[in-house]
Amino acid sequence: MRFVLGLAAALLVIEPALGQGVGGDEVIVTAKRREADDYDASVPVIGLRRTADFAVQEVVVSGDTRDPDKRHAEIYETIKGAIELAAKRGGIELATGEMVVEPLTLANYRNLILKNDGRPDSERTSFLIKTRLASGMDAKGALDRITAFIKAVQPVGRAELKANDDLTLSVVNPDQYRSQIIDLVAADARTTAQKLGLDYAVEAKGLDRPVEWSRASLTEVFLYVPYSYSIVPKR
Repeated sequence: MRFVLGLAAALLVIEPALGQGVGGDEVIVTAKRREADDYDASVPVIGLRRTADFAVQEVVVSGDTRDPDKRHAEIYETIKGAIELAAKRGGIELATGEMVVEPLTLANYRNLILKNDGRPDSERTSFLIKTRLASGMDAKGALDRITAFIKAVQPVGRAELKANDDLTLSVVNPDQYRSQIIDLVAADARTTAQKLGLDYAVEAKGLDRPVEWSRASLTEVFLYVPYSYSIVPKR
């Protein structure tokens, strides 16, 4: 089971970067259809709609100081400053990951890989800024909080820190909702079969597959199991 999104319109499906089994990890909801083991499942009607755990913004740190050692130092010192600032400001967390989200800390920030930024003397790297979607917080409130944090970070030398792409979402441990999702599917199947009479039963498939997810709104996700069921005469 798994889950990061763009700040765009309704019902978007995400794509895990790993195979099956991210377990209790925090995952990102994106706008791409998830495919696992070459299986492309359409989003079913029945699932669990809930507020995402975090709003997530990717940021890029770039630098164009000519001396490479000084350029690297300026980029990493800017990231270090962001980590130290996040520790002092409530409601902001830093992380890394394209699919599974992991904390960005003073112990691992130098593991961020610098890439060429289009010129021989320019490089860049990226990380994630998260804020928890507390009760009553909308997408604008989350974006405003993240934007204020970005502006508060003091770049070192010629380094620059700026937002990249749209706001996305993340969900912690989507697997924990599996039982609740299956209960919803079972209730719907029973109701449908009962409408056809006592001589009919349900045959379900796909309930053993991993939990998947899509975006339902600017702050909500839709968690589901790619099930299908048929109403058939009792044997």
